[in-house]
Amino acid sequence: MDPEEFRRAGYAVVDWIADYWTTLGERPVTSQDPPGTVAAALPTAPPTYGEPVDAVLADLDSLIAPRLTHWQHPGWFGYFPANTSGPSVLGDLVSSGLGVQGMLWATGPACTELETVMLDWLAGLLDLPEKFRSTGRGGGVIQDSASSATLVATLVALHRAGGGRWRQAGVDRRYRAYTSTQGHSSIDKAARIAGLGSDGVRPVEVDPATQAMRPEALRAAIEADRAAGVVPAIVVATIGTTSTTAIDPLPEIGAICAEYGVWLHVDAAYAGAAAVCPELRWTHAGLAHADSYCFDPHKWLLTGFDCDAFWVADSGELIEALTVLPEYLRNAATESGAVIDYRDWQVPLGRRFRALKLWFVLRWYGVEGLRAHIRSGVALADRFADRVAADARFELVAPHPFSLVCFRLRAGDEASAELLARVNATGRVHLTHTRVEGRYTLRLAIGSPQTRQEHTDEAWDLLASAATEILAC
Repeated sequence: MDPEEFRRAGYAVVDWIADYWTTLGERPVTSQDPPGTVAAALPTAPPTYGEPVDAVLADLDSLIAPRLTHWQHPGWFGYFPANTSGPSVLGDLVSSGLGVQGMLWATGPACTELETVMLDWLAGLLDLPEKFRSTGRGGGVIQDSASSATLVATLVALHRAGGGRWRQAGVDRRYRAYTSTQGHSSIDKAARIAGLGSDGVRPVEVDPATQAMRPEALRAAIEADRAAGVVPAIVVATIGTTSTTAIDPLPEIGAICAEYGVWLHVDAAYAGAAAVCPELRWTHAGLAHADSYCFDPHKWLLTGFDCDAFWVADSGELIEALTVLPEYLRNAATESGAVIDYRDWQVPLGRRFRALKLWFVLRWYGVEGLRAHIRSGVALADRFADRVAADARFELVAPHPFSLVCFRLRAGDEASAELLARVNATGRVHLTHTRVEGRYTLRLAIGSPQTRQEHTDEAWDLLASAATEILAC
């Protein structure tokens, strides 16, 4: 494909994406076809001779798009949002076109330096503590997801807890990670990968009213482990838990971590984006205690997957824990100590030019544009929650400080599960569920840039109508 062929094909692909976005609201949110439908329709082998892009786009229309789960749909209310946007797509396109491998500063100086500045921009946008800026001992890096950020934080915490010797032969010590019972599954996975064993994570009780970690339960767990000869290594606190967006009390948790010398990682994967709005920064109270922090611009900040922003207060500890320098990677810039090599800040060696899409998004929307997006989601969630609260058949299950509303039918688990199934079967909206204090709970998460009041109102109308049918049976 020469540059002129690429130009023509590129225009066609951009047109296809624009048409897809334009027609999203007319499509069912999820595919109704059974498993195996796409695989059965595909040829058993690649074509012998090349095909034009028009043929590929035709198959996108007929074969792929109708059998997608449409995460950008205005009626998508499942899990958490996984936003993208025009500027993000364009930034990714440029990244793909450049084909930069940014493992070292020397392999992509602009790739590295733009990322450093973008993470400082984000830190300022969220008003994070100064210790996370690159102008001091700390700094930020883009990981693929909050799961990887948690794994990196766990590895660095273990390095610190073991005095740099935690995995050396002849060192036989047990280490523990702590998170609330509402902490993300990636915390358990990180502990497994780090070799902590099946009991590497101790779940900490939460307050039933708020679903947030109980500091006194954390203290008790740490003291019990210390008495048993287990080394407390890391506490993962959450701002915006997956089930209900509970906010762990960082001031109290941070004080406990400081007292016992335990690494504190704060996972704000979904909810961290809210701090672009000054009125929502109260959710970050106590963050000054943290050793590391992350949030996902690819959830609620209009930046396509994958893009997790991860900061550490002391980059030296991170590099010491993760660096491996074979001869073939040695170069003058690295040896000078004057540059950042982001390969030392993550598990993989290679890395894409992810900072480009973040740069495009931040410049296109600006601070006020991003704030408007967050505030719109919060306002829509407030309106939806008010409608739930006004209907005696329903109950709100947890506070909703962001744009997630958790609710259920008072009639119980079976009725609530039936409600979810009926509403999702319409194809107009898609919600997911969780369990809170053992009870089946529906989750409506707002975040798509295409979602407006008419879409959340439609979701409520569908829910209310289905509830009438279910309760009449």
